[in-house]
Amino acid sequence: MHVAGRIEDYALIGDMQTAALVCRDGTVDWLCLPRFDSMAVFAGLLGTEEHGFWRIGPAGEEPRAADRRRYRGDSLVLESEWDTPRGTVRVIDFMPPRDGVPQVIRIVEGVSGRVPMRSALRMRFAYGWVVPWVHKVDGRTVAVAGPDSVWLDTPAETYGKDLTTYSDFTVSPGERIAFTISWQPSHHEPPALAEPEVSLEATEDFWREWVEHCTYHGPYRDAVVRSLITLKALTYAPTGGIVAAPTTSLPECIGGVRNWDYRFTWLRDAAITLSSLLRTGYREEARAWREWLLRAVAGDPENLQIMYGIAGERELGETELKWLPGYEDSRPVRVGNGAAGQLQLDVYGEVTEALHLAHMTGLARNDYASLLQIKLIAWVEKHWDEPDEGIWEVRGPRRHFVHSKVMTWVAVDRTVKLIESGDVDGPLHRWKDLRETIHRDVCEKGYDKERNTFTQSYGSQELDASLLLIPQVGFLPPDDKRVIGTIEAIQRELSTEDGFVLRYPTAGEGLGVDGLEGDEGAFLACSFWLADDLAMIGRVDEARKLFEKLLSLRNDLGLLAEEWDSRLQRQVGNFPQAFSHVPLIDTALRLTASGAYGG
Repeated sequence: MHVAGRIEDYALIGDMQTAALVCRDGTVDWLCLPRFDSMAVFAGLLGTEEHGFWRIGPAGEEPRAADRRRYRGDSLVLESEWDTPRGTVRVIDFMPPRDGVPQVIRIVEGVSGRVPMRSALRMRFAYGWVVPWVHKVDGRTVAVAGPDSVWLDTPAETYGKDLTTYSDFTVSPGERIAFTISWQPSHHEPPALAEPEVSLEATEDFWREWVEHCTYHGPYRDAVVRSLITLKALTYAPTGGIVAAPTTSLPECIGGVRNWDYRFTWLRDAAITLSSLLRTGYREEARAWREWLLRAVAGDPENLQIMYGIAGERELGETELKWLPGYEDSRPVRVGNGAAGQLQLDVYGEVTEALHLAHMTGLARNDYASLLQIKLIAWVEKHWDEPDEGIWEVRGPRRHFVHSKVMTWVAVDRTVKLIESGDVDGPLHRWKDLRETIHRDVCEKGYDKERNTFTQSYGSQELDASLLLIPQVGFLPPDDKRVIGTIEAIQRELSTEDGFVLRYPTAGEGLGVDGLEGDEGAFLACSFWLADDLAMIGRVDEARKLFEKLLSLRNDLGLLAEEWDSRLQRQVGNFPQAFSHVPLIDTALRLTASGAYGG
């Protein structure tokens, strides 16, 4: 009986429209079809085997972790190998970049000896709620439920038992037996028969050619390239939208309630992803994201949302799936995200910064992008001094968050520079005055003189790791005593015993500033930000050591979740997380530029 593994036990495969998570024991525990945000066909990750899974591994024994696994070079083609008393076997898992229907292909290859194998496939539609009608059509196995059908193609014999499709077979050295599942709307004709070997070659070629565009060749190249591949895998190719993660409700604290759906495009996450892609040579992805942004915002920047669906949808209503027990009993399991209706002023700064960077790096001019920027700042001019929910999407009362105010300053500052460049017209002098007004307001109301630190919000005593971005966005220079004081205060008050950074103080059993019970792990993005800041203030050896300690938290395949639980020594939160891999790239670039690495 398989139970969901630790979060770091999973590998990611994907086709840039959806993704699957494959556990070390050869079980696919999570797959949404046909899109990232579709209902899951395999939801065992958030429940049990009853909620859907697909395992391929050695027969006649309890599921056990592969003895070895790796990605094939710089690709998303996963290889897992088991050593058994009868020989060694390899399973190759991948999803071809989509040129038709979505497919998961699993090729079983004999390495040595004769190894008995078993495939066990239990499809459950609607996040494990619906048992499909499984039957044969022209020798192919198909599972149908409502609008969905999933087709299984394999040369191996299959049979049904206990509402599961099995195949028992043996592989010899050099022998390869493929299994493919393909999704198709149930009212369509059956999908074409898969060509697994052809698809494998095409998939490897795609990733090899894509990675060749990377312009980073520093000492942390392997970590940077794996992070870039992960970000590419989280991009919804038809629109250019980027999901924050391919999962929902993986807990920020095991057994807790901080479980959210991240299968959407946050403007903040996507904007910082765009900046990392631009700085590593990926202009086409940056252009596609800019086009996605312009379509999503449309002609209505006054009603800018903090997040959208991957095709620009605005309605992301949040509901709970009460039939799922949750990952390690972490409930509730949520789909949709109620934070979509929040006011988060910092988003205007991140979007404007991304558009500014695209402009500065010579991305082909788009006049509407410049017009949008002007419209966004016209809105900011009227609303920057309002309280909001802030970068961390608190579900408590609105506050005047310092980071939010700093990012409205960024929005105005970058737009002033755009006007000064002569590429767009706007009220230059008025907005230069606005920039100064916001700056003065933050420094007077968001700074604690006695403690020499900026605070989470105006008049508060709490700290917030988002304050680490103050020197990175240029609000104050790194050598300003207020910046140094803030960095040191965060190290004292928000660092865990192992040196990683919490977002802000949480309340444990009571309700905290975020309106939620319970605690959470160290937020990995914030820990990378601290490494950046340490490098910026000249503490480069300390920065490098922290960065390399963060790299050691990645799983064996180079993947990171959202947070790290220092008490349990394990990854927590949705996985893999764009908001962790982007700052990894940024910190590597900064440290490489400073020469702060060992060798």
